Amino acid sequence: MTTAGAVHGEGGAGERGGVRTALAGLTTRGRSFLAAGVAAAVCAYVLGQSDLLRVGLLLAVLPLVCATVLYRTRHRVAGSRGLSPGRVPAGSEARVHLRMENVSRMPTGLLMLQDRVPYVLGPRPRFLLDRVEAGGRREVSYRVRSDLRGRYPLGPLQLRLSDPFGMCELTRSFSAHDTMTVVPRVEPLPPVRLSGEAKGYGDGRQRSLALAGEDDVIPRGYRHGDDLRRVHWRSTARHGELMVRREEQPQRARCTVLLDTRAVAYAGAGPDSAFEWAVSGAASVLVHMLERGFSVRLLTDTGASVPGEGADGFAGASQESADAAGLMMDTLAVVDHSDEAGLSRAYDVLRGGNEGLLVAFLGDIDEDEAEVLARMRRRSGGALAFVLDSESWLREPAGVPGPPAVSGEGMRMLREAGWTALGVPRGAPLGELWRQADRERSGLAAAGGGEGP
Repeated sequence: MTTAGAVHGEGGAGERGGVRTALAGLTTRGRSFLAAGVAAAVCAYVLGQSDLLRVGLLLAVLPLVCATVLYRTRHRVAGSRGLSPGRVPAGSEARVHLRMENVSRMPTGLLMLQDRVPYVLGPRPRFLLDRVEAGGRREVSYRVRSDLRGRYPLGPLQLRLSDPFGMCELTRSFSAHDTMTVVPRVEPLPPVRLSGEAKGYGDGRQRSLALAGEDDVIPRGYRHGDDLRRVHWRSTARHGELMVRREEQPQRARCTVLLDTRAVAYAGAGPDSAFEWAVSGAASVLVHMLERGFSVRLLTDTGASVPGEGADGFAGASQESADAAGLMMDTLAVVDHSDEAGLSRAYDVLRGGNEGLLVAFLGDIDEDEAEVLARMRRRSGGALAFVLDSESWLREPAGVPGPPAVSGEGMRMLREAGWTALGVPRGAPLGELWRQADRERSGLAAAGGGEGP
């Protein structure tokens, strides 16, 4: 459970302004009692009725006494907030747990809790807690949900104290808040091989001789778990301890996922827009490839690469797949349109060497972008493109899959350059397109070694 902060609720914040703060906390009931008491006192003075004067004074003094006692009472309440899960896919629910504890020696009165949440997560949750004994605790929870990815602040938590008569209420706020991360939806993908991807896309791991330096050639000391068949007896006799050979080391296959975020390439907005489909598709492929043991990199048209650890920017073998996936999901949760006009900056990153498998999610492309993508294809072992015609997504009604509308010179140039390019109709499931890409790639490999039609 995440600590939300140490509670305010101790009496006042100084003598200056104390009376004003206490009077500002009067409820409608308290103000009515005060007004009725003043009116009764004035009438008693004019009419000379001493009994009415006593009633008026009682009515006027009661809310003032309640406000003073509530303001001066030193309530100490501690609170915490827990979010489960910390990352939630768009359209799914998360539960927020609130825990209040009375750490003072006096019982509290009526407590009203209100947590501040953005309007996209739903209405502000409010809770009414009865008297909390000294050392007692109360736990409440509420659900939040967003169809839009992003990072949303939760809190600060507001605590409203009330006296037993309901004459006065004082509001105290916690200082801390939490952040809820709404990541793109991830669609499970079938474990196809995408036949014909000769470089970088195979069984998930390749093997190569460890010839990186002299240290790799010299046998190293035995470590617990090493295969005894690899013991180098000559070096063992020389050093007086078990030494093992360095023969082969696993090298992870690579996959780069290119996400086109150009504002000029997409039309429309909202959770059902073409851009959101592309972001969700990129997230699905990233998670799928990490689960298969690939070294994966997320690249955008701006040239930004995530994760940025290491010289090549890939999530290497030293990183846990879950950590790498979480880092990329956090990036995709807040990714937005860029002001780039083309894909040249992404090509500058890719032209440094062979990138293994390249999977691209593209918006509207013209001949210039297609030419840049054709150059990218030469730097990859295999290339797969999902091209979205955002205008066709606007024409088709929501929830009704439309026919593939992506065609033209740009798509022809991609296929001639060796890309497996698929047009994405509105509402098309990525899993079916993933299988279609495998079938097309298998046909190309059987017909001519992986070249485009």
